[in-house]
Amino acid sequence: MDINDIFTIPLFRNFTKEMQSEVLERLDYRIDEYPKGEVIIRQGTVCKYLHLLLEGKLYVDVIDVSGNEVRVETIHAPRSFATPHIFAEKNLFPATFTVVEDVTLLRATKESVFALMNSMPLFLQNFLCVSTSCNKCTLTRLRVLTFRSIRARFIYYLFSNMKDDSDTIELEEHNLVQLAEYLGITRPALSKEIKKLVDEGHIVFSHRKVKIINKQALSNML
Repeated sequence: MDINDIFTIPLFRNFTKEMQSEVLERLDYRIDEYPKGEVIIRQGTVCKYLHLLLEGKLYVDVIDVSGNEVRVETIHAPRSFATPHIFAEKNLFPATFTVVEDVTLLRATKESVFALMNSMPLFLQNFLCVSTSCNKCTLTRLRVLTFRSIRARFIYYLFSNMKDDSDTIELEEHNLVQLAEYLGITRPALSKEIKKLVDEGHIVFSHRKVKIINKQALSNML
């Protein structure tokens, strides 16, 4: 583990070597390690620190209003997470974070983060950009649920998870059961809709990967 890996994440984008040294000197932080399977944060607990994942992988799960556990995301190091909640009015964690691969986690106190923001405008700017990105993820989840049909929800999910104009989406975050919960539908209904899209020649589905064959046709279905 190299603590300097934190400077590869968006929160510290464009920092000079001098700025990087200042961050490590002025942040009041601790580093902890957690084994696979351990729950390190539970939904609804108070967020008191800035969290930076230095090594490992975390599952992010949310308990919805019906009491169902929904897999929202998988977080890979290095990355910050739950960033906006450190300064939120009700600064509660919106999800439960569970270790998938052994984790090394840096926690920095709210007070030292705030002091660093006051002296480093670039850090404040990056923090606001990262927070906006986090809020976008939340809005995407809400947007999914505004579509009434199973087909539209699934297609919107595919489009939201496309990367670098690739026509292949890896369903790393969810298996079919978890994806159905995320979309607010049943697994049999989702499987049936995926089969229809495959049979109609719009997508190819194999080994938790979806290849889009006819993007325009899918777009017209939203």
